Amino acid sequence: MIKTQCIAAHAVGTILAGGSLTAVLQESWRVHPTLSKQQRGAIQDVSYGVLRFYGQLDALLELLLNKPLRNQDLRSLLLVGLYQLQYSRTSAHAVVDHAVTASLRLNCGRGVQGLVNAVLRGFIRQRKTLLKAAAENEVGQYSYPQWWIDKLRMQYPQNYKAVLETSNQRPIMTLRVNQDKIGVLEYQEQLYKNGMSAQVIWDNALRLEQPVTVEKLPGFSQGLVSVQDAGAQLAAPFLDIHDGMHILDACAAPGGKSGHLLELADVELTALDNDPKRLALVTQNLARLVFSRYHIVCGDAANPPEWWDGKPFDRILADVPCSASGVVRRHPDIKWLRRKGDLTQFVKIQQKILDALWQTLSRDGKLLYVTCSVFIEENKLQVKEFLHHHSDARTLPLPKVEVLDGQLLPDSQHDGFFYTLLHKA
Repeated sequence: MIKTQCIAAHAVGTILAGGSLTAVLQESWRVHPTLSKQQRGAIQDVSYGVLRFYGQLDALLELLLNKPLRNQDLRSLLLVGLYQLQYSRTSAHAVVDHAVTASLRLNCGRGVQGLVNAVLRGFIRQRKTLLKAAAENEVGQYSYPQWWIDKLRMQYPQNYKAVLETSNQRPIMTLRVNQDKIGVLEYQEQLYKNGMSAQVIWDNALRLEQPVTVEKLPGFSQGLVSVQDAGAQLAAPFLDIHDGMHILDACAAPGGKSGHLLELADVELTALDNDPKRLALVTQNLARLVFSRYHIVCGDAANPPEWWDGKPFDRILADVPCSASGVVRRHPDIKWLRRKGDLTQFVKIQQKILDALWQTLSRDGKLLYVTCSVFIEENKLQVKEFLHHHSDARTLPLPKVEVLDGQLLPDSQHDGFFYTLLHKA
């Protein structure tokens, strides 16, 4: 566990300094190639957990310290220790002892072993009192930046607490069954035969009771099933595609929605993204699903002249860059990396992409605008602004009652998404 604490502490410190959780963990695996699957799992669990509850853990640490810590490695190690004491099943004695030893390996300085021991044992002794004190501050109570809490309260006065609490839960694992190859109930039976239980959420979405590695999913390598959030699985059906259509999946990486589109109809699909590395993931995903009628194109969705051949698209899926405020359950680092001012930049990018893609859509065509955000600046207000400047655009109703005015808020079944179907009259 000492190695777990050291690597997790380094990862947490790097992320809080501005690094991406996914990228930092990938670098950790590269630097420590001999880590076992169990060790990687433990490091990942602790790193995600600290960031998920960083607001609370940071408040606890401030209460336990007499003065702020300058040594960031030591501070991160104490956050890791507090997380393990509060949220893991590891014995308190082992957490404290291993953290003291880890402080030596991290070169946190002379005499810090006593500090580590005192802080963590202080939490054990005063747990209830400290947790209550930390919760007196909203950042400590909900583990989100104050601006984020304030914005959600203003935009969703009846739902903001549920959104905050739900997004701090561990993410669920949802499967999309490829009904072009196998029925949902038939695949559910295959899971049962392999010792896994799953429930149908809607259409072809199955929620696993216990997450597993994809290697354990029957028929995964043959394209029978994909891992995709139930909320994200609404996108392809919403687009209303039919055989023979010319389809664009803009901002397509990593390719989950592209694969779903190809499962639903025999179409000519162009998968577009501006990141060559992420486009490689699209190729991998579509190859696993054994599809051939698609084109992979590297280009900027906001600049069609660099990639568009002039042939209008019948349907466009515009899953645009956004704050990702609806998927923090899967990416808890987003809460602490985002700044309030970032929304303005995202809104500008979204406007450019929408305006540009609209020119490539055929008359009577449909464009599905998608974000994984819950902030109305990127969603309802963005669409309102677009309709104001495009007299040939009108919105169409969405078929799912679960989507209220296009906004799907995070809950126990899915992440948060926004959908608007635009028709070019």
